[in-house]
Amino acid sequence: MFEYKLQIGCLIVISYFIINYIKGSLDKNVNFTPGFDALLYISPWAIILDGLTAWTVNHQDVVPEIVNRLLHLVFIVSMECIVSIIFIYMLYQVFGKQQKWVIVLECLPGIISTLITIICIKDLYYVNGTTTNYSMGISVIACYVSLVIQFSILFVIVCIKFRTLEKRKSIGIISFIAVCILILIVQIIKPESLVSCLLPTIAIAGMYTHFEDPAEKRLNQYNDNMVRSFATLVESRDDNTGGHIRRTQGYVKIILDEMSKCKRYKNLLTKDYVSNVIKAAPMHDIGKIGVPDQILQKPAKLTPEEFEIMKLHSSKGGEIIKETFDELDEPEYQQIAYEVARYHHEKWNGKGYPEGLREKKIPLHARIMAIADVFDAVSAKRVYRDAMPVDKCFKIIEEGVGKDFDPTLAELFLSARKEVLAYMKADKAKCDEKAIEKERGKSK
Repeated sequence: MFEYKLQIGCLIVISYFIINYIKGSLDKNVNFTPGFDALLYISPWAIILDGLTAWTVNHQDVVPEIVNRLLHLVFIVSMECIVSIIFIYMLYQVFGKQQKWVIVLECLPGIISTLITIICIKDLYYVNGTTTNYSMGISVIACYVSLVIQFSILFVIVCIKFRTLEKRKSIGIISFIAVCILILIVQIIKPESLVSCLLPTIAIAGMYTHFEDPAEKRLNQYNDNMVRSFATLVESRDDNTGGHIRRTQGYVKIILDEMSKCKRYKNLLTKDYVSNVIKAAPMHDIGKIGVPDQILQKPAKLTPEEFEIMKLHSSKGGEIIKETFDELDEPEYQQIAYEVARYHHEKWNGKGYPEGLREKKIPLHARIMAIADVFDAVSAKRVYRDAMPVDKCFKIIEEGVGKDFDPTLAELFLSARKEVLAYMKADKAKCDEKAIEKERGKSK
């Protein structure tokens, strides 16, 4: 009787992904997720144990009961670990990095299930099926219940966050949950089918395809670098040499970090949304490529006519992004980048440009960008003036609360003064270090 043929097939499939993953991991510039690494390590052993237990329950005459029971214990616990890893990994894809106590809380269903398994493994019994024997008992049921609880929570969260998640990601997670539940139903209705090994196999295939493919990661990284280089090239025309891009992106991150601590933004700040806003920040002034040098580099205050031309960079930036990223398979990022470029000069009181939007009619990410952009504009040296004192810069943001800026976001930025100052100090230190290295290179 060849009870473990399905497990052998799953091992072959997983081996394919492991080999490709290892080959891709040789590139040190590509970042990988620890949760996926853990899944790749545990899954083959769990499938091997699945095959062993499928064999031992059918050869109880030659396998000692203690060995059979021990193998089942390790197998069930490994499957519970896999379910928990998948659960936490998927939540990471939704929320991003989480605090340790939250991760511990997410592990509770798996921990409880594991304890029940260990305590009740002595009550495990074996059933004679028509084609093969199989094991049943409280330990097995606890594993099933744990899977249902964790995946049900995941399904509800994805449905709640559906609007702010990348569509391909949310659809991928929901499809994965549906397939896993289908596998569980088949396993419950026909226990002797022994299809539990399909769970880690499908999980690895889905995660690799949607999130962990090294080739796709390299491509995304290349695209991000190209976007940053393009934006830096545009910024360098008014003697910023990319500094404005780097700093405003840093301030945007600080604001988003503060927002993550605020309940009112809890349902909006998914990992995708935060990532897209941070990636879109460097593109906010891309429309300056269409502003003449004599205006962009003028070492004096612009005339009303010149200012009207300068104001066109926001709408022009939106057009450039729409045209440039029209074929990009990331519609959420494209929309956010477009709105950041077009609306980051809109004001809370409706006196901004290009459309005179007011209050919450201005996209949230554009409101975030507006604060970061103004703060850096006044705190950094420009061609027409020196940098303002830091206290004055914070005062300008404070005076703009409820007028130029979203009052809640502006207050969050002001409350993060310590983090902003620390970032400014670190950024200046890096710039000074690069300048010293550049001088040393010239002297050689």
